[in-house]
Amino acid sequence: MSQKVQIRLPFDTDLEGHLKKKFPSLRDFRLISRSLDARGASRGKKPVYIYQVDLVNEGEAFENSSEKLSPKKQPKQTPLIIGAGPAGLFCALRLLDHGIKSILIERGAPANNRMKHIARHWRYGEFDSDNNVCFGEGGAGLFSDGKLITRVKSPFIKYVMNRLVDFGAPKEIAYESNPHLGSNKIRGLISKITDHLRENGCEIHYHQKMSELLVDSNNEVNGVKCSDGSIYNTNCVVVAVGHSAHEIYRHFDQIGVEMAAKDFAVGVRVEHSREQMDKLQFGNFSGHPALGTARYRLSWHDKTNDLGTYSFCMCPGGYVLSSGTDADGIVVNGMSNYARNSRWSNSALVVTVKNNFSAHQVLNGLDYQRKIEKEAFNISTKLASGKEVPAQTIEQFMTGKKANVRGVKHSCPSGIFDFELNKILPQEVSSQLKKALEVFNRQIQGFSEVGGLLMAPETRTSAPVTISRDKETRMSTSHRGLFPCGEGAGYAGGITSAGIDGINIAESIINIFCE
Repeated sequence: MSQKVQIRLPFDTDLEGHLKKKFPSLRDFRLISRSLDARGASRGKKPVYIYQVDLVNEGEAFENSSEKLSPKKQPKQTPLIIGAGPAGLFCALRLLDHGIKSILIERGAPANNRMKHIARHWRYGEFDSDNNVCFGEGGAGLFSDGKLITRVKSPFIKYVMNRLVDFGAPKEIAYESNPHLGSNKIRGLISKITDHLRENGCEIHYHQKMSELLVDSNNEVNGVKCSDGSIYNTNCVVVAVGHSAHEIYRHFDQIGVEMAAKDFAVGVRVEHSREQMDKLQFGNFSGHPALGTARYRLSWHDKTNDLGTYSFCMCPGGYVLSSGTDADGIVVNGMSNYARNSRWSNSALVVTVKNNFSAHQVLNGLDYQRKIEKEAFNISTKLASGKEVPAQTIEQFMTGKKANVRGVKHSCPSGIFDFELNKILPQEVSSQLKKALEVFNRQIQGFSEVGGLLMAPETRTSAPVTISRDKETRMSTSHRGLFPCGEGAGYAGGITSAGIDGINIAESIINIFCE
């Protein structure tokens, strides 16, 4: 029987050496978790790592935690999964673990080809509506920090991490408290996952964009029609299209799929030099290889109007990307690679938008996003070439000075141009951001004073719509055989939670169609 212990050590202390000294009969150990406590580092307090460790002595063995799944009865019709992002792929993987083959259709190209389209968009402004930062194999997670943190409580978290390790992810993601893969690692993993699915009998069809859900007079699913006219007949459709497939929401609204408006968030990307942010967080300890690149998490709740402003998708040592899904719209997002070694660190700073629309206005949140994105594009076309994103410094934004970012170094491959962001963002968002930046400057002393750059608009933090589903079956409350899944359906908020939701959907399909 193994022994589980918690150990706190100065960040630059060797764990293995410490364990061997403290436990002389130790034969082996494995990490369960590791987290960094750097509170007070900017004031000289030495950061510490907190380890959860599993130990075995001579004659003992680790507990076997591997899961054994039995093959299930095959469904009469093959499940069809729309979207090859984390939710769709993990749904297919879990079905395959039970011996059930599925068909996946993806509107974009395989990851490697998709990247070529995105590069041309950033460099030349050539936009592809089916191959961009949000659409294509791997989904939006392919161009992100690759963070695997989730607040979801689920027994499938370990499954997601272990499966990623199976396909080549670094082993530390199974125990780090803030695991991340980075965009460069994710791309290789996604290709290995899709190769595994195909090699074991699943079908994956690229450049297949769903245009219509086929249903009978009783609102039971019969299949899917694609924009090229091809039809996939099945009574089981998983819709895992991500939070930016706005045409799917509009189609579902037309055919009466039950949906509800939900709160979302809008704001900016804030970028500092990595060196500055590391210094603000770690003080004189910054730059030590055992600490890596500094992360932060900021939040403030304004009690006067019940609105929250918070950091989101913080990318240490990353890049700010133009990531819109419309030819005439600009959106910004963040990305970093596994090493997190770019010269900049960035994060979204977003304000909650209360989506209190009636049942007849369920899609108004989409219109709210679209208006901001289109305005940013129109201004970019007028003042630049249409591919550059509007920007101004924190100081200029806070004081109302005219935007001037000429000569300001930045990470955005599409380029930036001067513009007052309060002329793009809704007034309620701009005013909350200004107040929040004052608060954040106290939470991280100097945050708003060390030359930070703001780029906008950040509008796609989450879907403003939930596709309603039954809590037990996870099936649509209005259409039998339709399984809303992942971020786009309103049930996930990142790579890990999307993967978990895909697994849950797979288990529901098995319970309904395979028993």
